[in-house]
Amino acid sequence: MKNILIHGLGQNDSSWDIVKNKLKNNNLEVETPNLYSIIKDTKKDYNILYKEFAQYCNNFDGKLNLCGLSLGGVLIIDYVKEFPNKVNSIILIGIPYKISKFLFKFQGLIFHIMPSTTFEKIGCLKKDFISLVSSMTDLDISSNLDKIKCKTLILCGTKDIQNMESAKLLNKNIKDSSFVQVDNSSHEVNIDNPEKLAKIILDFWK
Repeated sequence: MKNILIHGLGQNDSSWDIVKNKLKNNNLEVETPNLYSIIKDTKKDYNILYKEFAQYCNNFDGKLNLCGLSLGGVLIIDYVKEFPNKVNSIILIGIPYKISKFLFKFQGLIFHIMPSTTFEKIGCLKKDFISLVSSMTDLDISSNLDKIKCKTLILCGTKDIQNMESAKLLNKNIKDSSFVQVDNSSHEVNIDNPEKLAKIILDFWK
């Protein structure tokens, strides 16, 4: 069974390095794909990204354990809805229950004035990053959550005020899911408190 960690929008696969090493030291091997590499030669659009991500997951034999932060978690939600028999368990971190169009448009304005080097550090061109964000404004994460039947853990950093209520709503609407707040963490739990996150993942998957 493959264990896969999927990074957030402003991250790349290296954002999981400490968590990955902690898990490896406890004999749990994980895959950490780079989402921007998955769509390297295609238009930067959420629907295209999802199709490529689904293909990536479907190339593995057997069921999967999936853990995703922010964008990574959104991809997992869509994947498990479409391929429920392919997923053994999921961990969702800092996922918005509803996509805020105003917030995304506001973020888009901020991204336009940020230097290109900021985006190059995560392996994505500025225009491609903005295109990807723009394509996500009409997503409806909250629909068809009843299709999620696998073992589910929902996490949120104690300082991630923006997504705390979303985490509670996901917990309420995904049957038999569990909810845990991660101490000393804001949105990027895998960076803010990787040691604690690794322990939570290890306990959940082993």
